[in-house]
Amino acid sequence: MVETIQSQDITFDQLIKNFDLERTNDDRFFLEWQDDLPELTDLEKQTLDEVKADYLHLSRYTILEPIVKMVVLGPLLRLAGFYRPPFYITAEKSVKISSEDDGTIVTGRLDLLVFKPSFWVLAIEAKSVKYSVEAGIPQALAYMLGNPNSEKPAFGFVSNGPEFKFLKLTKQGKPKYAESYPFALQRGDDLYTVVSVLKRLAQLLGE
Repeated sequence: MVETIQSQDITFDQLIKNFDLERTNDDRFFLEWQDDLPELTDLEKQTLDEVKADYLHLSRYTILEPIVKMVVLGPLLRLAGFYRPPFYITAEKSVKISSEDDGTIVTGRLDLLVFKPSFWVLAIEAKSVKYSVEAGIPQALAYMLGNPNSEKPAFGFVSNGPEFKFLKLTKQGKPKYAESYPFALQRGDDLYTVVSVLKRLAQLLGE
């Protein structure tokens, strides 16, 4: 009997059992979020300071996913260059993945997807601030497993507004993934680093 799971309900245990997903502890596996990060201009830093101020003002009330996308994710993606060629963005993309024996199917809708015509670049999962950013990681990984191009690594970006994490997944042989450190909007210059990582990914994936 085929088991169908909604992506928002997927767990790490189900990803491991049904899709053979493995977390790697190899420090060299995911260097893209650490090495050769570009410097931001003063104007870019000023824009990010405004994003932080806007978010902190709005956070007096409950911030829902659409507001997270509009106030936080939109400006970050624009500064990183994902609104310009060779990239495109789509929202609410339907995703369906099957386990190797077709015994499990995961379905859902991805919040935002940055892509080039030939492959997915960045799968983005946005959560309401009331959820930990960790809650979106299994869901993002499920979408990344659905990347139709298995030869290139898939990258993920999870945010609930004040917190951020980057993910990398490869599907050559046994699927493997790794996570970045968590970043926080209110902690020091973390927001600058988040955009620097996004810019670095844009440089690498735009080539």
